[in-house]
Amino acid sequence: MLTLTSAAQVTAVSKEARRAGQRIGFVPTMGALHAGHLSLIKTARAQSDVVIASVFVNPKQFGPNEDFTRYPRDPERDSAMLAAEKTDYFFLPSVEEMYPPGETTWVTVEGITDKLDGRSRPGHFRGVTTVVAKLFNIVQPDFAFFGQKDAAQVAIVNKMVRDLNFEVRIVVCPIVREPDGLAMSSRNAYLTPEQRKQATVLSRALMRVQSLVDRGEASSARLVVAGTQVMGEEAAVKLDYFEIVNRETLDPVSDVSRGALVAVAAYVGNTRLIDNIVVTGKGEAEGPR
Repeated sequence: MLTLTSAAQVTAVSKEARRAGQRIGFVPTMGALHAGHLSLIKTARAQSDVVIASVFVNPKQFGPNEDFTRYPRDPERDSAMLAAEKTDYFFLPSVEEMYPPGETTWVTVEGITDKLDGRSRPGHFRGVTTVVAKLFNIVQPDFAFFGQKDAAQVAIVNKMVRDLNFEVRIVVCPIVREPDGLAMSSRNAYLTPEQRKQATVLSRALMRVQSLVDRGEASSARLVVAGTQVMGEEAAVKLDYFEIVNRETLDPVSDVSRGALVAVAAYVGNTRLIDNIVVTGKGEAEGPR
């Protein structure tokens, strides 16, 4: 695996691969890698000839009171994990490389970015779409691999790709969970042992919704009530939202008969966690079992 730190290096590698007729798979991350990230690398390895992974903690997607300065960073560990998965190139840019002095351009996807996490974190998705657009221009991938855990991000990136005619296919990979159901996240490292136990309430609430859907319940209102009740079982966990929406537009849906995204966000201590399941509309769901 070769580590690259400049955008020009990455673009040159990409152009050479394209000239050779190779398909490029790209996995953008913020580092602090875990098995969820590695599942994206494995899928990219299976579907691509050349795999490029990036680690960049993007300051533009953090609010003024969020955890940018303390976000976990361990590039040496990340590098070793990527190399073990036979990643071809590791892109590790500095903030100055990604945002040169004097840059003033943003990429904004209107409307959809003020829903779910965008409502709770104003400006967050403008930072996400700006950095992802830049990375797509630098890497020029055929495929880009994202995790289903960040469902709102997936919907917004997909819309950006369509709206701006990026020649990249977005591949969404399943959530990877701990044995007790907790969705893997770099932010799980912030949790104390007691908070770690409390955090499983997110997946338990989703499991409750899933069990009701499996038994034929289709009313979003009743499903939200059921999920919210489970969330209330952990008094120390502060619910941000529990919503059922269209997985592409993130608009609320009144029933799940045609499929829907069931999404939850909550604060466990000072740590904000997210999780979701995708209900297919056939009495089935993709999520924790």
